[in-house]
Amino acid sequence: LKDTLLKEAKALKKRFNEVFWDEEMRSYVLALDGNKKPCKVMSSNAGHLLFTGIVDKKKSRVLSRRLLEQDMYSGWGVRTLSEKAKRYNPLSYHNGSIWPHDNSLIAAGMSKYGCTEEMLKIVKGMFDASIFLELQRLPELFCGFERRYSEGPTNYPVACSPQGWAVGAVFLFIKAMLRIEIDAINKTIVFNNPKLPEYLEKVELKDLDLGNENCHLELYRYRYDVGFNIIQKPDDWEIIIKK
Repeated sequence: LKDTLLKEAKALKKRFNEVFWDEEMRSYVLALDGNKKPCKVMSSNAGHLLFTGIVDKKKSRVLSRRLLEQDMYSGWGVRTLSEKAKRYNPLSYHNGSIWPHDNSLIAAGMSKYGCTEEMLKIVKGMFDASIFLELQRLPELFCGFERRYSEGPTNYPVACSPQGWAVGAVFLFIKAMLRIEIDAINKTIVFNNPKLPEYLEKVELKDLDLGNENCHLELYRYRYDVGFNIIQKPDDWEIIIKK
């Protein structure tokens, strides 16, 4: 069964990239219409594909850079819809606003494909936005207006805050930077070439639940590296740091 599913998944990935990728857009089309013609709309949905792993490796950096061009990236985050799209509206709930959880999925996908600079740019935009927000708490969404010097993002009038998706986004941003993978079966914690931005000199992981015990780690940013301090871990667990 496993071999069959892997074969089907590879076939799906191949077919998907053939049908949905558009060279002119440097992205995946939003959909196929009733006649199977591509709907050439540039949206943040394409970034979610990085998170799923269905993107061809050779297309990953092209797509990541496309998502950070000015029509998509406001300076705070990736818009749900390009400024060039006919239905674009920075005040719209779905057609041009910026969602933290949407951006966290994109950032995590970029990290998975090794697009580190692009991932860190999204994280920085969200971090900068949080400075202007009450309690530095990311809301459900905010408006997609272009970032302006000394001004914060424009609040969406009826956005929920706090909001579950936005809270979860913070943890996914951290995972994208640390590239942490926890394998409960083999009792290993792997950090696969973690990166910390210049404004984040220390990250502390405290009370990381590992079954009946927990782990306590500190990560420090250096100019070209990330250092680790293992304060506490279960004796039968191994921490692996790949660089």
